[in-house]
Amino acid sequence: MAEDFTFGNVAIVAQAIADYVKETGLASRGIIIGYDNRFFSDRFAQRVAEVLTGNEILVLLPRSAMPTPVTAFAIRQYQTAGAVMVTASHNPAEYNGIKFIPEYAGPALPAVTDQIERQVNVLVRTGERQLPRLSLAMAKERRLVREINPFSAYLDHLSTLIDLPVIGGADLQVVVDPLWGAGIGYLEAFWQRCGVKFRVIHGHRDPLFGGSLPEPVAAVLKELRQQVTDSGAHLGLALDGDADRFGIIDADGTYISPNQVLTLLFHHFLTRRGQTGMVARTVATTHMLDRIAAKHGLTVTETPVGFKYIGQALLQPDCLLGGEESGGLSVRGHLPEKDGILACALVAEVRAAAGCSLQEALAAIGREYGRLVSHRLDLRTAPAAKSRVLAALEQFHPPALAGVAVVNRLTVDGVKLVLADGAYALVRASGTEPLFRLYVEANDEAQLHQIQTEVKAAIRL
Repeated sequence: MAEDFTFGNVAIVAQAIADYVKETGLASRGIIIGYDNRFFSDRFAQRVAEVLTGNEILVLLPRSAMPTPVTAFAIRQYQTAGAVMVTASHNPAEYNGIKFIPEYAGPALPAVTDQIERQVNVLVRTGERQLPRLSLAMAKERRLVREINPFSAYLDHLSTLIDLPVIGGADLQVVVDPLWGAGIGYLEAFWQRCGVKFRVIHGHRDPLFGGSLPEPVAAVLKELRQQVTDSGAHLGLALDGDADRFGIIDADGTYISPNQVLTLLFHHFLTRRGQTGMVARTVATTHMLDRIAAKHGLTVTETPVGFKYIGQALLQPDCLLGGEESGGLSVRGHLPEKDGILACALVAEVRAAAGCSLQEALAAIGREYGRLVSHRLDLRTAPAAKSRVLAALEQFHPPALAGVAVVNRLTVDGVKLVLADGAYALVRASGTEPLFRLYVEANDEAQLHQIQTEVKAAIRL
């Protein structure tokens, strides 16, 4: 913010979005604008509203910060042409960003964002154009701004996706950590409906996120871990800055990874709820989902990294669950958008139904399907060396890793080698930095470390 993310640049992007929705013929349905708790997010949202209403597009605006999944839900509730979400999600406090969510209430695909970006470039190139803008006061006079509050409707919908009697009868105690973000108040209100005992930390707005990141990963959730163990709670449930990602802490303070959460949920849906259907995962997400699906005669759809691809799979009626290892998931009957609030509620249902800790439930799944361990390494390299590593990756196809035969090589997103025993290694290049991500899933820690060592040596990272 104040360097690239400025009021002027926000107005240009807003105009490009206005041009896009007019071209689609949906502009008459209006646009929702959501925003998070970051510094000036409400003011940037106001600038977007001024530009959209200057284009005679109706704006539906909340009175306060609104999570990304609730903004997406509001698209369906109000049947709009889409939404603009002002947020930088889980990134540091000094950043901000703009998401465009199309009318289907899921992340925009590259074809949509490419079209908007092309229009941004046109507007920048022809800088003499004066962007149309209306003050909010004038827009309200002309009835081009409506105030909305989808809070209760969203929670009503969430209640249809969760087994409330199971949760209500389990006498759960949880600690909620919205990490000072836009998700403040949502889980709290939901637990009141369920009769769950809860306490809240970081439940007030702080644009600096306590001097940390609003990212619900193990390194950030130290205070939540302490609160859970000190209070004897069953669960710690965290959200990121715009509440589309989740973080889970078990009763003894152990961080439960998104891969493990997806495993728990898929198994729970099949064995306790009696549901069935396809599961969608990214190339970097656990193959435990594949093992569970195979045993139940179900299929798995593998997508490139990015929830926009999972969202498209979730639009298919047969898709029961979609998720990614970075903390995003959604389910059939909900939105094709990741939702951390939903994820936390589902985990509470799993815990209540299992009647034991999440780790005990995972151990039982491991005994049935075999154990898998996963880890991601971020490997930095000099900018000049990135092309060399990319060239090495093109030729990277060893006959074996850690003494196990490579049986498949996939290039859906990066280079992925699948081994005969179900382990895999995936190397992906960052699109913006001299950085490579190495994802390894193996049958035990020793195999995982050996695969990491051999891959790094092979591509000289």
